[in-house]
Amino acid sequence: MSIYESIGGAGAVQAAVDDFYARLLSDPQLAPFFADVDLKRLKSHQRAFLAAALGGAQIYQGRDMAAAHAGLEIGESDFDAVVTHLVATLTGLGVPQETIGQIGGLLAPLRSDIVTVPVTT
Repeated sequence: MSIYESIGGAGAVQAAVDDFYARLLSDPQLAPFFADVDLKRLKSHQRAFLAAALGGAQIYQGRDMAAAHAGLEIGESDFDAVVTHLVATLTGLGVPQETIGQIGGLLAPLRSDIVTVPVTT
């Protein structure tokens, strides 16, 4: 059984995306990234991306992560905040910690495509 099926399929992904974006939009650090974004379209892309990434039958046809996030100046702390909100969303929806870890393992490699602001020392 895929992760997609184990968490409840399309309904669970939709609930997760809705809760996730509510969290992101209420976070003062992250909300500015979404100021001029068509959220309905973005949520649709996010649902398709997650469904495909988690083993659902859907095919993600959006841009690759580097292209989708180019020019947004996303830093390490921004990425980490998004991860925190995703974990909180999944935990709140009753997804087992082991499954959350598996999802994190699938998404963690995207950090290098999404984070575009170099770490300063």
